[in-house]
Amino acid sequence: MRILIYGGGAVGLGLAACLLKMGGQVDILARENTRKRLQEGGLRQIGIFGEYHAEPQAFVCVSSIGELSGTPYDYILVSTKSFDSPAVAQELAGCPVLLHEQTAIVLVQNGWGNAEIFTEHFPADRIFNARVITGFCRPQANQVEITAHVQPIHIGSLFGTELGAIELLCQQINQGGIPCAAAPDIARDLWAKMLFNCALNPLGAIFNVPYGALAEQENSRQIMDEVIREVFAVMEAAGYSTHWASAEEYLEAFYGTIVPLAAKHRSSTLQDIQAGKKTEIDALSGAVIRLGEKFGVAVPYNTMLYNMIRFMEQK
Repeated sequence: MRILIYGGGAVGLGLAACLLKMGGQVDILARENTRKRLQEGGLRQIGIFGEYHAEPQAFVCVSSIGELSGTPYDYILVSTKSFDSPAVAQELAGCPVLLHEQTAIVLVQNGWGNAEIFTEHFPADRIFNARVITGFCRPQANQVEITAHVQPIHIGSLFGTELGAIELLCQQINQGGIPCAAAPDIARDLWAKMLFNCALNPLGAIFNVPYGALAEQENSRQIMDEVIREVFAVMEAAGYSTHWASAEEYLEAFYGTIVPLAAKHRSSTLQDIQAGKKTEIDALSGAVIRLGEKFGVAVPYNTMLYNMIRFMEQK
């Protein structure tokens, strides 16, 4: 089983470690600094699922797609930021020798709308999405730490494709140490994560507090309540659903069980802003705004948070 991990961030390296444990033939496409560190010291995993070290000779790591060679990949896992999706899709489409007719492209990314970008270049039945709510961080360029795990990774198709194509991948990730399963209705999982991220991620960045603090104050709760109601309205107008029948039902679960599990977590948007990096707000609040415009649903709270994050990015 040949696998390409496109993106050497924390999630990509975490999945690479899982697959290497199971003897997979894994290539990693990463930035030059990450490539150098991986080739010098190998890949090390630490955290709640134990420790593992893959020696440099156990895998291939390159910093340019042109350096990849060999037979086509069975799986390509895209673990870049969502705003890189157009460039990644175009680059992969320009290298047809890397794919065969059954190559599955699995998008391990935040937000909504990534799959549609890839279908501009590849048949829809080859595109799959992953929902990840496992905490990964990268203390060093060649080290990944798994800090939290809420539910198994889910992988599925937004286009009704049979899941047999990704069963082996799910088995290998699962046996490699991170629970993972094929999901027949991945859209419900992705919208559940959108609800979570749209409510907490931008607001946690704006107020510079962990998620638990947002649930403790009535003022911030009121904002999150309205954000969630707007996301629900857009989701339903677009013809999708999630694991809760209504916004009010989700809000009960949100404050009762979901936020407490992530109470100490800090916003990835905040981390990006503090590092001077571009955020993924376009694939979160931005996606809600675009769908709201398309289906005639007003989303003033999501628009407000979007504009505030854009301001913080440009400061």
